[in-house]
Amino acid sequence: MNYLTLERVSKSYGEKLLFKDLTLFINKAEKVALIAKNGTGKTSLLNIIIGKERSEGSEGKIYVNKDIRIGYLEQEPELNPEKTIFEEVLAVENPMVKAVKNYLEALENPDNPALLEEAGHQMEELHAWDQEARVREILSRLKIDHLSQKVGFLSGGQKKRLALAKLLIDEPELLILDEPTNHLDLDMIEWLEEYLQRPNLTLLMVTHDRYFLESICDSIVELERGSLTKFSGNYSAYLEKKALLQENESIEFDKLKKLYSKELDWVRRQPKARTTKAKSRVDKFDQIKDQVSGRKVDEEMKMEIKAQRLGSKILEAHNISKKFNDQLLVDSFSYKFKKGERVGIVGPNGAGKSTFLNMLIGQLAPDTGKVIVGETTVFGYYTQSGMNLRDDKRVIDVITDIAEVIPLEKGKHMTAAQLLEKFLFSRPQQQVYVSQLSGGEKRRLYLLTILMNNPNFMILDEPTNDLDIMTLNVLEDFLEDFPGCLIIVSHDRYFLDMLTEHLFIFEGKGAIKDFNGNYTEFREWQKAEAKAAFRNFETCCCRSGPTNLSRPE
Repeated sequence: MNYLTLERVSKSYGEKLLFKDLTLFINKAEKVALIAKNGTGKTSLLNIIIGKERSEGSEGKIYVNKDIRIGYLEQEPELNPEKTIFEEVLAVENPMVKAVKNYLEALENPDNPALLEEAGHQMEELHAWDQEARVREILSRLKIDHLSQKVGFLSGGQKKRLALAKLLIDEPELLILDEPTNHLDLDMIEWLEEYLQRPNLTLLMVTHDRYFLESICDSIVELERGSLTKFSGNYSAYLEKKALLQENESIEFDKLKKLYSKELDWVRRQPKARTTKAKSRVDKFDQIKDQVSGRKVDEEMKMEIKAQRLGSKILEAHNISKKFNDQLLVDSFSYKFKKGERVGIVGPNGAGKSTFLNMLIGQLAPDTGKVIVGETTVFGYYTQSGMNLRDDKRVIDVITDIAEVIPLEKGKHMTAAQLLEKFLFSRPQQQVYVSQLSGGEKRRLYLLTILMNNPNFMILDEPTNDLDIMTLNVLEDFLEDFPGCLIIVSHDRYFLDMLTEHLFIFEGKGAIKDFNGNYTEFREWQKAEAKAAFRNFETCCCRSGPTNLSRPE
């Protein structure tokens, strides 16, 4: 059954064409991911699908199955700030959810037994008891509590989680998710990944989480150069088919360049007065020229920026501790960093990860203990809150204000414009004002300003938020060759696995565990530990005799 059809959909902003004549079909139970570079129109396309924006021209058509409901998770959800969390999360159209809402409200009014009886009767009629358990599980998994709190007091990340919970509870037939893993911790992400794998769920999502793409999707749609290309299969299948497509395109492009050179030579030799036949050939030449000049070949990322020398003493933490409002975030932590170390930091939101980083770089003093920074250590610190780019500056000026030429290894140099190209800012885009960039493009530019200062100790606090897959690949290639020390705080499991060798695990109450391995190895270790604990529990129960685990009457 077809749920959604797009035919000849187009969109531009001023002179910038985002896409033209796009066609897309989504059928029941399909799980489709939309990927593209930042600023090429992913969110605009989603907005057109749900009716927030309009396709240009009279030919664009959007057909939505009249028997289905669409649920849309925006990057910045619109919620009612005056409602409580409870009121907002259950303000949905699903009849069973409405029954659950009435029942939960009745439980809060024990002085009105008639109201509770009526709500219970409604739950029985709709068979909604499983729905109540499901609502409680979703709220618990996404750590949504304090249900009487007003939505207006929530942070941006809490609002995103609330909007996601509301959408999952409502159970629309077609889910459209724009970056659903942003602002989720790793446990939430893994739970959501498992949830979205349900066989009858229909999904269209924009995400940069490559493990999501690998585990959930049965097709990937790429928006590139204003056109859509659909690849069947998950992320690894997409990579294989994309590589083959690029290889074939490269062969065709080489043929086209040879033909262009031949035609160019012919055009230059022609007299001004041309026959009709000659004019036809000139027209053909112009077409070939457009194809060649419009074709952009992605270059391999190999920047080799020269890092400053690191001395023998780099960074040391000696028994550092920190409390905030009687909450112990770091308790007697000690560590000496060695040259070339690559550390990942994981733990739930609010566990103290950013506080820990701020103590390491000297922005925050520990309550006890001390931090020693080596004389040659130069930090490059990327934070979610640190981006401060002036909207009235052009992209190229942001970089040349730091340096016009960047030193590379082996005495080589790279201009600011070349470096921007390496980070996927084309020459025309370098002349654009910062105010015209998308959120992901701004983060890419901010990240580049950090790298431009030539640090030898990089600290990246959630660098992958709002970055597209192409930019992540560029960043990973650079960081793989980075000769200095590296600390990464991230909820992107793929990114952590690619770049880190051991982890600091924030376990709560100030405890920080040093695990030797990447994130996937850590999760496998955790599962093995849980299985061993369960076997020990079973053995203990068997020795002490049978236990009645049924619910009391």
